[in-house]
Amino acid sequence: MAGQLTRIAILKEDRCKPKECGQQCKKSCPVVKTGFCYCYVHGRQCIEVSSQSKMAFISEEFCIGCGICVKKCPFNAIEIINLPKDLNKDTTHRYGANTFKLHRLPVPRPGQVLGLVGKNGTGKSTALKVLAGKLKPNLGRFDNPPDWQEILPYFRGSELQNYFTRILKDNLKAIVKPQYVDHIPKAVQGNVGQVLDRKDERDVKAELCVDLELNQVIDRNVGDLSGGELQRFAIAVAAIQNAEIYMFDEPSSYLDVKQRLKAAQVIRSLLRPNRLFYVIVVEHDLSVLDYLSDFICCLYGKPGAYGVVTLPFSVREGINIFLAGYVPTENLRFREESLTFKVAEKPQESAEEIKTYVRYRYPTMSKTQGGFKLTVAEGEFTDSQIIVMLGENGTGKTTFIRMLAGKLKPDTVEGSESEIPEFNVSYKPQKITPKPELVNSVGDWLQKKIPGSYEHPQFVSDVMKPLQIEQDQKVVNLSGGELQRVALCLCLGTPANIYLIDEPSAYLDSEQRIVAAKVIKRFILHAKKTAFVVEHDFIMATYLADRVIVYEGTPSVDCVANSPQSLLSGMNLFLSHLTVTFRRDPTNYRPRINKLNSTKDKEQKLAGSYYYLDD
Repeated sequence: MAGQLTRIAILKEDRCKPKECGQQCKKSCPVVKTGFCYCYVHGRQCIEVSSQSKMAFISEEFCIGCGICVKKCPFNAIEIINLPKDLNKDTTHRYGANTFKLHRLPVPRPGQVLGLVGKNGTGKSTALKVLAGKLKPNLGRFDNPPDWQEILPYFRGSELQNYFTRILKDNLKAIVKPQYVDHIPKAVQGNVGQVLDRKDERDVKAELCVDLELNQVIDRNVGDLSGGELQRFAIAVAAIQNAEIYMFDEPSSYLDVKQRLKAAQVIRSLLRPNRLFYVIVVEHDLSVLDYLSDFICCLYGKPGAYGVVTLPFSVREGINIFLAGYVPTENLRFREESLTFKVAEKPQESAEEIKTYVRYRYPTMSKTQGGFKLTVAEGEFTDSQIIVMLGENGTGKTTFIRMLAGKLKPDTVEGSESEIPEFNVSYKPQKITPKPELVNSVGDWLQKKIPGSYEHPQFVSDVMKPLQIEQDQKVVNLSGGELQRVALCLCLGTPANIYLIDEPSAYLDSEQRIVAAKVIKRFILHAKKTAFVVEHDFIMATYLADRVIVYEGTPSVDCVANSPQSLLSGMNLFLSHLTVTFRRDPTNYRPRINKLNSTKDKEQKLAGSYYYLDD
């Protein structure tokens, strides 16, 4: 019977409270009511909840998929999910009864970079643990785990059999750059230089410190590093060691565009000639993933419930399959809508429409903080417009946003305006620090902060639903991505003329980033407001931008914020500083980085066309 399973039952541990719910799931289950659901082999019922149980148990063998228990559970702790047909035979790992399961595995190839792309919670980190040899795949038999003599034949005929055989026989060393670099200070003591000296097995410390801009923090304690510095430090620690398998889980988080490209080059440099090394990268910035990968495996499924790994595809095909939401080799659609990046500059507006725009101006101003000086050139903007700020970390983007918000007073103000106009602004900061002691659930938080928007049907349908805001979640239990989406909801829900949004893509997966960008764009256009957005994900930045502000100068020393300019001229200026060219994919119009010194790269640089709008 187990081989015929086409559904799984998932119980959320943090929500299942058998002592508080009156065991509504068991009382309402029609299979339990009939009395024919007892499993004589295992001595279990379809739904079991004892007085001592910390969680309920749902038998997937006896479940008929009616979904009554899902509706009756007062804490929304149950999910019953119908799986794609014949998927059960491909189970690679399951953590336990009524928990997440992973189907299939990515297939690494020696001497090439394997990129993994998929929604958060679909098993990317689980797959890395298995491929690193830190988690033995149980093939779904969590109650009777198989040994390696049984696991290896399971992968017979695939490259994975050779891979796992090499791990076992040759004792391959795997280095994993963790996803959450914020946790590194708890595990690593000492200053940056000391740690790198201890780990340096390849004698490349000096080179990596230059490439990853670590020389300026070489004497700093690891616990005093910022998010971006911790990320670059973590990449250096992984790359500096000798290993046969290198894994990087979200290496671009906290990094600006220039640092992301440098990190990608460092990762690719690990593919040394005549050495059969494996490099695997999980990345949500699709332009970076495209740039550093040789082939792609997509992951799809229901976050937190199950994940499925596709066969390997070429880089372009793999990312396009993920965006299309359709796997042609399996004839399977895993997302209702395809995701595209058609950026026609705004449709031609009539003179009458242009006259209706409210125009704003801000004067030339400057601000000095410690050894850093920011000069902002005079500029103007209108409503129904999104201005994206492009620049390296430390060039003053957040400083400018805080001056516009009135949270920071400029030192000097020049020009026709004697001072900055008083803008009615809503500000989403870079770092979000909720106070769980003041609000219990997400719903309470939204109701307290944005009562008008929270109850408005248009805001609920345009913002809250697409961002998948779960109102019954405890604020203290929110993940980074969930917290980011709630913060964006709070920002857009606050009545204002100007919305200042600092790094909205942080902690979001590729799909959530695109959804968030569409939510921001639709809201600003329909509400006839203005948004200033700081964003390092190039695809998200180009999708959002009507105009751009380019930052120039020496980071953390002396920088200038130029006046807002068109998307095309601004992107050309910004990319010329990075000496990088972009083209567009003809299928879904996503920006793609040209390989350095490729024919296309040389052609565009010769023409001075670093950003290619049409393809």
